[in-house]
Amino acid sequence: MSDLWSERAEAFRVSEPHREGADLDLVVEWCEPGEGVKALDVATGGGHVARRLRDEGCEVVTVDPAPGMQPDVISRAEDLPFADESFDVVVCRIAAHHFPDVGAAVEEMARVSRRLLVIDDLLFDGESVEEAHRLRDPTHVRSLGEDEWREQITGAGFEVEQIQIFDERRLALAPWLERVDVPDADRDRVRELLGDATDGESVRMPLIVLQGRKSQS
Repeated sequence: MSDLWSERAEAFRVSEPHREGADLDLVVEWCEPGEGVKALDVATGGGHVARRLRDEGCEVVTVDPAPGMQPDVISRAEDLPFADESFDVVVCRIAAHHFPDVGAAVEEMARVSRRLLVIDDLLFDGESVEEAHRLRDPTHVRSLGEDEWREQITGAGFEVEQIQIFDERRLALAPWLERVDVPDADRDRVRELLGDATDGESVRMPLIVLQGRKSQS
């Protein structure tokens, strides 16, 4: 899968929904950035979170399993090669639905954070939509619902302090399909599976952003 994502790297570097957005602004804010803050950007992709945090004065390390994404460290989220509590904040944006074992990834992110965990990901929008995601992109594993995310974060020893859901977020349908080179033969079936999540021109793509703080108990 890493080689596939290396091939996709440029597409995700220039992708508007990844390069900007209200969720990105909120993620940066909830990381509580500033001079001297050490941050780890997990599954950095196009590096958009890292760029914004560096602009705020943070010292940022990027991690991604795909060499083509040009991370500082090549690693899966489930196997972070850092000591416990190495970073003030660990952040992961629009990537967790690709993780083979999201529970292990959250445990690792929590392990290496001494203060904050900020996660932004696709919100579960129904089983048919999940099937559409997997047909569009077989690297899609599963999107989680709000309660599932709460359980993941609290189970890793963090207290959920803030949650925001962007349920009105929509993406243009054609670029969304083209970004991962969906075969023409599959596109009609993807649209069918999306059901009322698409109007033919755009697709509903809700996000959930969570901020967790390390429990002091």
